[in-house]
Amino acid sequence: MEKRELIIIGAGPAGLAAAIYAKRAGMDTLVLEKGRAGGQILTTSRIENYPGLLESTGSGLADAFRAHAEFFKAEFRTAFVHKVEVRGKSKIVIFRDGTELEAGAVIVASGASFRKQGCPGEGKYTGMGVSYCAVCDAAFFEDMDVAVIGGGNTAVEEACYLTGFASRVYLVHRRDQFRADKLVVERALANPRIVPVMDSVLESIEGADMVDKIVVRNVKTDTRSEIPLNGVFIFIGMLPNDGFVNGLLKRVDGGWLATDENLQTSVPGIFAAGDVRSTSLRQVVTAAGDGARAAMSAYAYLHH
Repeated sequence: MEKRELIIIGAGPAGLAAAIYAKRAGMDTLVLEKGRAGGQILTTSRIENYPGLLESTGSGLADAFRAHAEFFKAEFRTAFVHKVEVRGKSKIVIFRDGTELEAGAVIVASGASFRKQGCPGEGKYTGMGVSYCAVCDAAFFEDMDVAVIGGGNTAVEEACYLTGFASRVYLVHRRDQFRADKLVVERALANPRIVPVMDSVLESIEGADMVDKIVVRNVKTDTRSEIPLNGVFIFIGMLPNDGFVNGLLKRVDGGWLATDENLQTSVPGIFAAGDVRSTSLRQVVTAAGDGARAAMSAYAYLHH
């Protein structure tokens, strides 16, 4: 069985940063990714909040991360990880085709996926008016009308945040009351830029090259209406991409991987970095920081 000192699962900002730090520390490192390196930033048309870069495309920053890791001779392999097992002190990474790799340590940096609404136009306009991150993209909608889809704390809080940029924020929720905390809701409803659209679901997102309107359906009257706007922010939850460690690692509410201050999971020698773990902020800069910390923690574990 092929054996590596460190295997990193996922090549988003966390995994790529981990690869850079691991290789600089002299570790034999293999990065596994089922698709193109970059993670969620590939869905963002522009990034303006990564320190040192006034502006970059998501794909451009992803390519720069990978090139940096390759400069230090990090090895990449395209693979779909099916399962991770522990056999004695070894960690066994099992691919979908049954291939097995042995590692002294593993960093799980497989990220998270935005829970999709699933309506027509959502996929087509992702990065072209459809966003899942207000902190990332709010500035692109200065003095424009946007919609926020959802009724929980995240949706209502992000709607408030967006009012610092957008001229009007339609807050679309399928029920007659928001699920968010009372104080959060009161703050939102007191904001003149927020327009609640209750008892309504998103039916479609439409436009030409970019989003220019949405169609919503009132669930009580079954009537449909169009709302002209330029952006749609969907906040109906996120899901960690961690099915391959089901039953192995401890999770917290929401399914996120639990880690200690060194980013070690409940299993010694397995670390988690970036969006897949329980964290208060999911941004490129925090994911990259996680990757660096996880790599150094893995080094300490392997060389204690």
